[in-house]
Amino acid sequence: MIEISARERGRQHRAWGGAQRNPRKGAPKIIQACEAGDRDVANTNCYESQRNQLLATSCRPLRGLDTLYHNQFLGFRYASPQALCRRLLRRLKTGCAAQKKSQAMPGLTVGSLRHALLFFALLCSVLPAKAQSGDQPLRWGGDAEGGAPYLLPNPKNPREIIGFEVDLMDAVGKRLNRKSVFTQNQWDGLIPGLQRGNYDLAVNGIEITDDRKQQVNFSIPYYACGEQLSVRAGENSINSLADLKGKVVGTLKASLAQRILERAGGIDVRSYENQNNAYDDLALGRLQAVLMDWPIAVYYSKPNPKLKFVGPSIEWMEYGIAARKEDTELLKQVNDALLALIKSGELRRIYEKWGIWNGETDQLFAGISSASQPGQVYQEFTQNITKKLTWRERLERYKSYLPPLLLIGAPMTLLISVLGMAVAIVIGLAVALIYLYAPRPASWLARGYVELFRGTPLLIQLYLIFYGLPNVGVKLSPLVAAVVGLGLNYGAYEAENYRAGIEAIPRGQMEAALSLGMTRAQSLRHVIVPQAMRLVIPPVTNDFIALFKDSSIVSVITMVELTKVYGQLASTYYDYIGAGVLTAAIYFLMGLPFVRLARWVEKRLATDRRVVVTAKRRRFGVGAKPVEG
Repeated sequence: MIEISARERGRQHRAWGGAQRNPRKGAPKIIQACEAGDRDVANTNCYESQRNQLLATSCRPLRGLDTLYHNQFLGFRYASPQALCRRLLRRLKTGCAAQKKSQAMPGLTVGSLRHALLFFALLCSVLPAKAQSGDQPLRWGGDAEGGAPYLLPNPKNPREIIGFEVDLMDAVGKRLNRKSVFTQNQWDGLIPGLQRGNYDLAVNGIEITDDRKQQVNFSIPYYACGEQLSVRAGENSINSLADLKGKVVGTLKASLAQRILERAGGIDVRSYENQNNAYDDLALGRLQAVLMDWPIAVYYSKPNPKLKFVGPSIEWMEYGIAARKEDTELLKQVNDALLALIKSGELRRIYEKWGIWNGETDQLFAGISSASQPGQVYQEFTQNITKKLTWRERLERYKSYLPPLLLIGAPMTLLISVLGMAVAIVIGLAVALIYLYAPRPASWLARGYVELFRGTPLLIQLYLIFYGLPNVGVKLSPLVAAVVGLGLNYGAYEAENYRAGIEAIPRGQMEAALSLGMTRAQSLRHVIVPQAMRLVIPPVTNDFIALFKDSSIVSVITMVELTKVYGQLASTYYDYIGAGVLTAAIYFLMGLPFVRLARWVEKRLATDRRVVVTAKRRRFGVGAKPVEG
């Protein structure tokens, strides 16, 4: 095996002599001849069989070239080492044959040929070669939390993602001679992630709509269906979309179903991040109906004996594969692959495997060459947002953001924050007093409560309260669950604030109160706690501002607060900057009065009130002085 460099081999040859070399047994004759320095054997054995044997040899230089070939650097694909060696050995064979005929090249040695071969191979291997599409993976984005039948973790192996769209992309990848690679991304961020270049395609039940066509290009539709309405098994008053007036209806966030419900008007729409929670709430009685895509309803509503389908499918929608505007060649290849899959029947077999083959898709495939017309609802919904906006029109759109942000999102955020902080203050003060003055078992429980709620994420606590407690018979409305969750979480932090404030009061205060004949409870109520409350105003204010911002998390339990409204606006108009700046400004302006109020209360309760002195006055020896009167 050629395991050392050419320079080291030459040094050993000069030091030991060529006779001391011991080439490995079983190596190709040409390698044995090169290692032994036998020029004649090397020149006369340059035949095709020897050349192939050399290429099959797992010697270290070839392994190094193979590593360079299989790894990309800065987007370049390196030439195959086998291809390079094949070309070089062909040249070597030609040179050997010419030398044998003309007896030329008297100064050429086998060692110099070997050194030149290795040097040239290494040099050429690092030259970027033109990449072929078959060598590049086909990276596509989706949300594994989307659930069946689209994308979901394999119940038998959670590390594996399965779904009919996984099978679809695997089939497309095979048609393109590219390996299909899945990339996880939040569903409502699939289009922005595609535009950022996080993946080549976006595939996750993305409806083809006019507003999305302004952002990305879509392939030909690969699936068609409608929206399916589900109700509880004993519900007989709801049979169509018109019967949903005044009802509470759940659907997926930023979906076509949400647009249909909002367009209908008079419906209390609750949007969800995933379909599981919506159907669970329907079964628990929190919702009166759920409207979602037909494949979702087939997997999550139809098998549930507590639920049933009502009415025919609503609207017509089509799923498409999204690609960036500039990737026209890739989109053409994807379209060709989809056409081939449709004509061969492979796509139908995938849908039948997952149990989602329907009449809409059959009709779509029958007339795939003709352009399908979008549904009337979202066509009307998007007619005012598909055109390019002037600055005046853009400002008018920003102005239209204010009513939902200020009238829907902001009041709910304020209500949740104030109620949650009130619960946190009561719980925090009680826990602090129990920890400091209650018997040891109760004190241990108080400490355990603090460590538990401080050490676990607020999001998980909200999920357990809203979705876990119904399993034990405790059903809370979204508002109550949000207030309780925030109150319990921040109550742990408030307990530490009050504990620090109470312990900061000199012990003599309690002793003096007891000596006056007060009980311990009276001493705490009239002497210790009021002084501690004054000391903890700054940290409590900080916690309220933090809770005010963390109230955005409660959107996961269907609460429509400020951040939820922002997400709906941003995903509808693909305007994350304008709507985001307005939302951030509203958060800032809503929190500022509470900060000013806390500072005013702190000054009013201060026992040692001082005059605020500027740095310039302090340099002249003027310090802080007590306020007169």
